[in-house]
Amino acid sequence: MRNEYPRPQFVRKNWQDLNGTWRFAFDDQDRGNQEKWFNHPEKFDQKIEVPFAYQTKLSGIDSQEVHDIVWYQREFDWQQEAGTRCLLHFGAVDYQADVYVNGQLAGKHVGGHTSFTMDITDLVQASGNVLSVRAQDYHDDEEIPRGKQYWHPESAAIWYTNTTGIWQSVWLEPVGKNYLHNVKFTPDLDTDSVAIEFQLNQAVENQYIRYFISFKGELLVEDSLKVTNAIMSRTVPITAGKIDRGNFHNDGWTWTPANPNLFDVEMILVDQQEGVLDQVTSYFGMRKIHTEKGMVFLNNRPFYQKLVLDQGYWPDGLLTAPTDEDFIKDIQLSKEMGFNGCRKHQKVEDPRFLYWADQLGYLVWGECASSPIYTPKAAAALTAEWFEIIERDYNHPSIVTWVPLNESWGVPNIHNNSQQQNFSQGIYHMLHALDGSRLVISNDGWEMTETDICAIHNYSHGAADETKKYQHFKDTLATVGGLIDMPPGKWGIFAEGYEYQGQPILLTEFGGIGYKVGDQAGWGYTTAENDQQYLDDYARIMAAIYDSKALWGYCYTQLTDVEQEINGLLAYDRSAKVDLAKIKEINDQYYPERIDISHQW
Repeated sequence: MRNEYPRPQFVRKNWQDLNGTWRFAFDDQDRGNQEKWFNHPEKFDQKIEVPFAYQTKLSGIDSQEVHDIVWYQREFDWQQEAGTRCLLHFGAVDYQADVYVNGQLAGKHVGGHTSFTMDITDLVQASGNVLSVRAQDYHDDEEIPRGKQYWHPESAAIWYTNTTGIWQSVWLEPVGKNYLHNVKFTPDLDTDSVAIEFQLNQAVENQYIRYFISFKGELLVEDSLKVTNAIMSRTVPITAGKIDRGNFHNDGWTWTPANPNLFDVEMILVDQQEGVLDQVTSYFGMRKIHTEKGMVFLNNRPFYQKLVLDQGYWPDGLLTAPTDEDFIKDIQLSKEMGFNGCRKHQKVEDPRFLYWADQLGYLVWGECASSPIYTPKAAAALTAEWFEIIERDYNHPSIVTWVPLNESWGVPNIHNNSQQQNFSQGIYHMLHALDGSRLVISNDGWEMTETDICAIHNYSHGAADETKKYQHFKDTLATVGGLIDMPPGKWGIFAEGYEYQGQPILLTEFGGIGYKVGDQAGWGYTTAENDQQYLDDYARIMAAIYDSKALWGYCYTQLTDVEQEINGLLAYDRSAKVDLAKIKEINDQYYPERIDISHQW
């Protein structure tokens, strides 16, 4: 059972885990609401282990049959002090959730990949509470952001098994009538300061927010501010008089993959008469990402990104990692192979993964699930999820880039369709309006509009014996003109009316060498028959990447095999296909931490 605290960026000591065994039922005829299943436990004829979807082995059901409406139910007790409010949290429910407490509708949420909270104080009692959840996820609805989830019963090609219903943790938290709702940290590396935005559920007179900022156990800041509004801001100098900044190249206090330094924060809401009302701990990293002169800069230094495409699927849990240690393992294995980050592909990842990326030093490109088609409804659904993504994940220093669109999924006619181009432009500028601290890619792969990184996909490197094809691949990568003017397929790198403006160029999908190490059937973009052939092919492709003077980084496809795809560096169970030290040796041909600007341009 997943029992770690689910929201590591905003931690309270007192909480109640609701993961574990729930009653469960399929509702293929959509009778549950009419028949008020939330009042009839006898309607639930199965058991399920939350937070694992019914399609997974770890759920205890392990059925891949299509069931678009499912129900959950369990009991819980709530024995807290008088005046305490009860917050019910869901990590993620795919796709629409109706939540009932003791037969009363507590609320609804739409969006399959983001977290939500309901205040159920007025519905709970001391014991014997009944929590029911109806989850609706129409498998063939093309207007729903679905990512890699297939609309047919069996996975095929690049599409995987569906996830329906609860797939991240569920928990309760007691808070006072006044409490901290959220906090946002915006570091400013150039002024050695951090802007803090405190968000309260309401503003009340005679209350104060006390906060403490520490670094490696040393208290740097102790301050308080009087509550006058529900949103309070304060900009705080961090290093002055406390931390020896050293010279420009000192990474002793900034956040980087090599040195993931973090600042710890404790926040206390205090009432002058009633004392402590709420207490929360969090953290942030002093990290800056920007582009300049055709390069990506991390903390004002040129930085070469060596990323790996990560689908975030597991054999027994699909979108849900079996344990917290599985997040750690994926990051450690990636770093062991010489990668400094990942692009989470078509998935909003669990905050526990982002926490470990922050702690271990691992760059993340945050992506979301796309819908297959473009309609105003589909565009609105995707936009709504992005508001919630930014709200939840804003504070993670590991996230350096947002990727709202991929390979024109959801905008299939963007090449010359002004409406779809306007949507791409709109979401690009919207993300910058919500978050000015990160880069945004308008349409990763091709047919980009305005974008901070020119992100190109190219799988045309061929097999080892395809000399002509490979030479064309090398020639394409060699120069900016080759990359921009010779796209690998029918799609232009930029949509009509848009052109390259000197952005850093990264090859963000390539490789995908298929290597079968077990008895599974599957495919890759090219095929290797043994360990040496696999390593030779990987080295051949990476040599072309490293020879390029036009590229400022890459994202290799992909970290692991997934279902019928056997093109991972690791097998689906995370076992090594070849000696990982040899992969690292190939990846370490280039030393991005010591790069000279003149090397690129």
